[in-house]
Amino acid sequence: MLRCTLALFLMAAPALAEEVTTFALDNGLEVVVIEDHRAPVVTQMVWYRTGAADEAPGKSGIAHFLEHLMFKGTDTLAPGEFSATVEAQGGDDNAFTSWDYTAYFQRVAADRLDLMMQLESDRMRNLNILEDDIITERAVLIEERKQRTDSSPAALLQEQMRAAQFLNHPYRIPIIGWLHEMEALDREDALDHYKRFYAPNNAILVVAGDVTPDAVRAMAETHYGPLAPSDAITDRLRPAEPPQIAERRITLTDPRVSEPYVLRTYLAPERDPGDQEQAAALTLLAELLGGSGQTSLFAQGLQFGADPVAVYASAYYSGTAVDDGTFGLVVVPMPGVDLATAEAAMDDIIADFIETGPDADDLARIKTQIRASEIYARDNVDGLARRYGEALAVGLSVQDVQDWPAVLEAVTAEQIVEAARQVLNRDRAVTGWLMPEAEAAE
Repeated sequence: MLRCTLALFLMAAPALAEEVTTFALDNGLEVVVIEDHRAPVVTQMVWYRTGAADEAPGKSGIAHFLEHLMFKGTDTLAPGEFSATVEAQGGDDNAFTSWDYTAYFQRVAADRLDLMMQLESDRMRNLNILEDDIITERAVLIEERKQRTDSSPAALLQEQMRAAQFLNHPYRIPIIGWLHEMEALDREDALDHYKRFYAPNNAILVVAGDVTPDAVRAMAETHYGPLAPSDAITDRLRPAEPPQIAERRITLTDPRVSEPYVLRTYLAPERDPGDQEQAAALTLLAELLGGSGQTSLFAQGLQFGADPVAVYASAYYSGTAVDDGTFGLVVVPMPGVDLATAEAAMDDIIADFIETGPDADDLARIKTQIRASEIYARDNVDGLARRYGEALAVGLSVQDVQDWPAVLEAVTAEQIVEAARQVLNRDRAVTGWLMPEAEAAE
């Protein structure tokens, strides 16, 4: 009864949208203000429209390398003083790099926002990179790659599969970089990337929390307004993928593997400005196939059916990208079940789904869950800042972000099946097997 009541409430509730204000400074900086006055805290995020997919050939890892160097100092701040200042105000800060963007953020008391803008605007154009910084941070990044990628068979498989998935597009290059190219990165490489991409007309400032648009505008004009735009910013024109006409298969064997599994990715379209229907259908398709560990088709058919073959199975998709991304499937077989059997069982469920379509009750339940998650997400200003910043960094608009829940709600069963037919095409897929050496030899 409680579930039914919740479902009725969520379906009947009016469409909710954050109180969002947008404007641009004369130098091209886009500003997004998300008001939430329930607590006297604020999150500032600066998103640059540049990531691993925008690196110069042979310079893989430079976007992530520069992210680290951004904490080293400016003409007025000593190395490490940025984060130390944030911490001294009772806040915290960090940054992250993806293929399409690099973002920096601070969470502080609302009355410290002016200071955060002073700090962040300073390093937007006044970064001071010393040769000693290059040597130490390059060593840190190489060690990070060894720990997170080279020591993880799962990470190595994903890296190899991504390189096979994208035949021509720079999404094939790992964000952290290829080791042999990371080892050669130098100060000139970092400065070239910094001068090329770090400018107000290539950035989005997102401020979320206990603020007003007028106050944010005044502070932004003071601190970011005087920064000169860059003449080097151009449209992001990347190599396009050619038609993919043959499935690729990769087997990675490693004695460190304790649980073998099947991983498959398909080339899949991204969310496009003003045209998000197919991405919404793929989002719901991932939920129907493998979104829940108890109720999804994979869970019911592979884990809890009459003849279970898997201990875990899932599907995933995220369309927030500049260009085509991937739709993924994972199956971890039960002990004694080989990977071929698990993969075949997974493919049987996909074929049956395309033939029969989603169960109406399952689709309604998932839409209700998504609707609930959208409502609950509004309680997290950090998440809201990231949602809007990420979308704008890949070319979506504020309106696209606010329309997304309604687009998801409007998706039909027929649209989901059609998306499955178009995307779950083995000619556009890479299938990976991860297994221990002993099993491979056998």
